[in-house]
Amino acid sequence: MPKNNSITLNTMDYRSGIDVGIWDRSTPGIIKALEPHRHDHYTCMLIEAGKLEVVFDFNHLEMSGGTFFVSPPGQVHQILNTFGATGYYVSFESHHLTKSAQESLWKSVGDTMLIVLSNIEQEWFRAIFDSMLKLPDLNAGIYRQVEEPLLSAMVEQATVLYHKSLINSESLSVRSISISKEFMNLVKSNFRTFKRPSEYAEKLNITVAHLSDTLKKVTGLSASQIIQKEVMNEAQRLLYYSEASIKEISYQLGYLDTKYFVRLFTKKSGCSPSEYRKIFAKKSD
Repeated sequence: MPKNNSITLNTMDYRSGIDVGIWDRSTPGIIKALEPHRHDHYTCMLIEAGKLEVVFDFNHLEMSGGTFFVSPPGQVHQILNTFGATGYYVSFESHHLTKSAQESLWKSVGDTMLIVLSNIEQEWFRAIFDSMLKLPDLNAGIYRQVEEPLLSAMVEQATVLYHKSLINSESLSVRSISISKEFMNLVKSNFRTFKRPSEYAEKLNITVAHLSDTLKKVTGLSASQIIQKEVMNEAQRLLYYSEASIKEISYQLGYLDTKYFVRLFTKKSGCSPSEYRKIFAKKSD
């Protein structure tokens, strides 16, 4: 466990705001990702071959060639194994996207957006990555006005495929999925201060009842359960990945009453924060 009070945050080079490249197990960014961390930006990765074993917020995933994913800011993740995996990546700040692409991304990314591509879809994404990589030489260093539309097209296409997979697998309306994703994104940004469903319903301009019904249909969870789940996820991240005190973690999560936070955590996880830290520290060792 790192000897600090926060989780490692990887930041963008703000002189560029977009970083695109080809990766394999020897790429510096992949080596850095072998340690738990989070980003202050979005990252898209296309796995071309091999297999990548990753943990996203305690969810263990194995992704084979032909998988495309988008990781949002703030999510803790770690690469466990590469198994000969290779592919492309692009990291970016959302202001480089068109307004339409920004809105699509905001509505789509609650957690990791994971898409299994067909052969033709994989070829399309590969072509976009290759085009972005060739721009610096093609345009002698002046290429942002072309790079941003290509990035926006990639993001828009990813959200189209992601929504299509959700609708096909769950028989849900686009509007229901959109409301659910908007809610989950709002929760991720505001869970430290907003703890009541009514506060989120107001931001979404819908009734609490409509929000609750929609979330139940799409996720199987109530608004309160999703809010508490996000709080517990962040509490577990901080307990596992940092050495912040229980009181510091309580304050970071918006609970000035540490005793209340301890009772809530114990009720939801089945053990106290200090017990949780001891148990998972032993597993890590």
